[in-house]
Amino acid sequence: MPELPEVEVVRRGLEQWVAGRTVATVEIHHPRAVRRHLEGAEHFVAALTGRTLTAAHRRGKYLWLPVAEAGGAPSGRALVAHLGMSGQLLVEKPSAPDETHLRARFTFTDGGRELRFVDQRTFGGLAVEESAGEEIPARLAHIAIDPLDATFDEAGFTAALRRRHTEVKRALLDQTLIGGVGNIYADEALWRARLHGARPTDKLTRAQVAALLDGVRDVLGEALAQGGTSFDSLYVDVNGQSGYFSRFLAVYGQGDRPCPRCGTPIRRESFMNRSSYSCPTCQPRPRAAARSRRS
Repeated sequence: MPELPEVEVVRRGLEQWVAGRTVATVEIHHPRAVRRHLEGAEHFVAALTGRTLTAAHRRGKYLWLPVAEAGGAPSGRALVAHLGMSGQLLVEKPSAPDETHLRARFTFTDGGRELRFVDQRTFGGLAVEESAGEEIPARLAHIAIDPLDATFDEAGFTAALRRRHTEVKRALLDQTLIGGVGNIYADEALWRARLHGARPTDKLTRAQVAALLDGVRDVLGEALAQGGTSFDSLYVDVNGQSGYFSRFLAVYGQGDRPCPRCGTPIRRESFMNRSSYSCPTCQPRPRAAARSRRS
């Protein structure tokens, strides 16, 4: 699933290629693409046709573009997109052939490049949501600000994390606590902070939380500079280009390869129906968790 860097790369592409353009037509090629728009596909089309998409914003892994009326006045609505596991928002020439998994198409009154929503697994989706001006749509308000945002409250996050009674990796994946972090970057940040994902949050020191936040910020920033992480063709930017941060991953997907820091083979463990990667030497498993695993 795309995480913060991948979604931010897409947002920047939408800001460059889509913001400020007026929608001429909307085509829905698969009903699941707009299943989150409760009023139905016809209402979705009518809400956007003839309107202008004014800007591109992101909160966590969600994107939204405020919608203006034909005269330029705010409509009080926004186009909201979530990419899910395999969703792509592509900017294509009208002459480009349709993608195999094309789910929705937006054309614009300037006759230029189209915006296409492509989604192989159909877990992503589009909706038009109520939104006052540039404010975040209400349905996204529960998602926490991400650590790259200038308004991120480090002290508040530290206190909230240490109050919880859970494992630190589970906390990192909680989008109500910290936005935009998924499985890949959680593993990478924990490796940088020398913390095992099973470490209890209420046992973390302030210094450990600070090291963890530094790790999160560093890995997200570095991944963003590389265009995100692509393991296959399911994640690309709006121009269809892959990200290259997979070449720099220290632990995620590196099972049995040597740790870049100490040389110990990276271990893979099952975690919430996914995989979790860590270094046994740099990130020792907490004793209580180790005993529980052996019993």
